[in-house]
Amino acid sequence: MNERVYRILIAEDDGDIVEVLKLYLENQGYEVLAAPNGRIAYEIIQKEEVDMGIFDIMMPEMNGYELTREVRKTKNIPIIILSAKQEDSDKIIGLDIGADDYLTKPFNPLEVVARVKAQFRRYYQLNPEQVKVSDEELVSGDLRIDMQSLTLYKKDEVVNATPTELKILILLMRHPGRIYTKVQIYEHLNGEYFENDENALMVHISNLRNRIEDDPKHPEYLLTVRGLGYKFRGDK
Repeated sequence: MNERVYRILIAEDDGDIVEVLKLYLENQGYEVLAAPNGRIAYEIIQKEEVDMGIFDIMMPEMNGYELTREVRKTKNIPIIILSAKQEDSDKIIGLDIGADDYLTKPFNPLEVVARVKAQFRRYYQLNPEQVKVSDEELVSGDLRIDMQSLTLYKKDEVVNATPTELKILILLMRHPGRIYTKVQIYEHLNGEYFENDENALMVHISNLRNRIEDDPKHPEYLLTVRGLGYKFRGDK
């Protein structure tokens, strides 16, 4: 049986960057599509099977933020944002609207490849065969994760969560009361830890709290253990 070839869409108006990324990604066996602006990228995603998006922020017609928002309305693929903007606020915006990772320019193409591999591990290992549960569900209080469909519910209403957010929640829910450091969580997600992953994790936790907590400022499920990390309260 032939191994599946993953297809990556690069939305970037700088042709030199596209060529470099294509060279490195195709050398790893990925199929690469390219679009010079967000509008064309969105049209490609609607027509073609795409397994991951790498989106530049500053593009004509539709920027990377707008493209990510539109894609997230119908697709749950991993998304990595590329940007010349290095401020934390810009990274937070990107993660908050549904991106899974954020890289600033200039970047090392080898790091892009490493993060692409990490996202594919995160996304495609998130399935019932990888997460073993005896009753095919994780349940705590008003929260329930159907492990067959990988759907999160709160009070029996579907809660939209990104693959990264869902995998974090599954890890913590499966081990209620256990404290996980930020490094442990990220190593669970992708097998390795990058220097700027800490801020990204804080955003993912914040987004999860906004989705599942009645009062995100006073969480009852996802708890911060000061100086250590996070845990899922298991006594609800």
